[in-house]
Parts: sequence; C-alpha cells; structure tokens
Amino acid sequence: MADSGKRILARIIDWLIVAIPLLIIGIPFGIYDRVASGDGFDEWVASSSTGGQWVFQLISIIAYVGYDTLMVRSSGQTLGKKLMNMRVAMLNDGSTPDTGSSLTRAVVLWLPQLICCPCLWPLILLILILVDKPYKQGLHDKAAKTVVVSTAP
Repeated sequence: MADSGKRILARIIDWLIVAIPLLIIGIPFGIYDRVASGDGFDEWVASSSTGGQWVFQLISIIAYVGYDTLMVRSSGQTLGKKLMNMRVAMLNDGSTPDTGSSLTRAVVLWLPQLICCPCLWPLILLILILVDKPYKQGLHDKAAKTVVVSTAP
C-alpha cells in the first residue's frame, strides 16, 4: 500500500494542478468581486447566488472530477500520484480502474468537498485512510473498490 504521507502530498499537487487554472478562469465570472469589495462574509454568502458563481461552481466540479476520472482511467495515476510513485488499482486484481470505477472514485472524492464541506470532507477522508486496515482506503476507494499502491521499486 502507498505511504499515507505521499498520498497527502499527491492530493495537494493534484489540487494545485486544477486550482491554479481555475483561479484564472474565475476572474471573468466575478468570483473575487465580493472579496475585493470588503463586504462581510454574510453579504458574500447572500450574494453568491448570481449566475456567474453557479456557472463557475459547475466548471470547478467538472474540472476536478474530470481531471481525476480521466487520469485514473488512463493510467491509474494522476500527476501527483505519478510524482509520488503511486497508482490507483482495483482491489480485486490490481488492474487500472475502468471508467465507471474512476468516475465513482472521483465523484465521492471531490463532490462533497466542492459543494458543501471544503474543510471537513478532506479531513474525514484522511482519518479513514489512516485508520483503515489493511488497505488504507478512504470512502472514495471503498465506493470504487480501489486501493492506492506504491510503484517504487
């Protein structure tokens, strides 16, 4: 099984790979207007129902879920996992996950974090990975029947 610390680092790398372009894409959608205006948090939440905010939220979900699904489906590795010498494998036979398993894994991994629980969801997944024996599976791995294994010699 892959080292938990390397899994965390790989996830941070993958998050940055998607987040940095999204930060730039968010400018035309006005997602930073409320922050720059100095309005309080309550005002920002109340006004975040604008069309541009919802479109940007949808773009973000597609970007994170799409990135993870396509990368895991093609080689079992996101760029972060590749840099950390790990890959996602099917629990039953070690093969590269198919499209359905890759999509299930990505949806369970990213959707709660992007819609409702940006701080809590990653913490829940991390705790489950740390306490799960013997496979170190988070909910996303359990849902897709996958494990993360080391590729280092």
